[in-house]
Amino acid sequence: MIIDERMATFIDSFATPDSPFLEKLEKYSIETNVPIIRKPMQSLIKFLLTLKTPENILEVGTAIGFSALLMAENTPSETKITTIENYEKRIPIAKANIEESGYKERVTLIEGDATEVLKTLEGPYDFIFMDAAKGQYLNFFPEIMRLLSPDGVLLSDNVMQDGDILESRYAVERRNRTIYARMRDYLYELTHNDELRTVILPVGDGVTVSVRKKNG
Repeated sequence: MIIDERMATFIDSFATPDSPFLEKLEKYSIETNVPIIRKPMQSLIKFLLTLKTPENILEVGTAIGFSALLMAENTPSETKITTIENYEKRIPIAKANIEESGYKERVTLIEGDATEVLKTLEGPYDFIFMDAAKGQYLNFFPEIMRLLSPDGVLLSDNVMQDGDILESRYAVERRNRTIYARMRDYLYELTHNDELRTVILPVGDGVTVSVRKKNG
């Protein structure tokens, strides 16, 4: 949490409720310590999907399928969602949740390392959600830009590393320094890329919203 917890709780109290199915998944994630997107991120995604109304969505990092199904619930029936997951233990759970949700015809789960899977996709995607291994965001970026449509939106989650990103490199635990450096490089790339307009927001654990310029 990178903003005052009391303030965050107050803001979250105004969030619109999810479907009973998503609430069940959220409860499961809490009980099993499986991370899913936080309430502020859920609200931001709902807002952006209403603003953008994408036809093709790409998600990097499925986990148990919560965010993919949240996006399915908040987009028109013609919107297609492709989501990538590499963690073998979570793939069967995600598949079962997609099947049970009734969105199987709209949500396609691709198994494998996103570094390789992204190269096989054609796109374009007018909305891309990055929520995978944080140290890999920068490595994914060239393929993400290839797949992002003109005027497309790139949403990246957990960019503040629980606040570590603000600290000196030497104040960060040694085991986290590589991710720290790569995330700082990723933020620089997003904010200095001539094809993008990016804003960094203190939502959840920090997010970036990038829009591809029409003349980029």
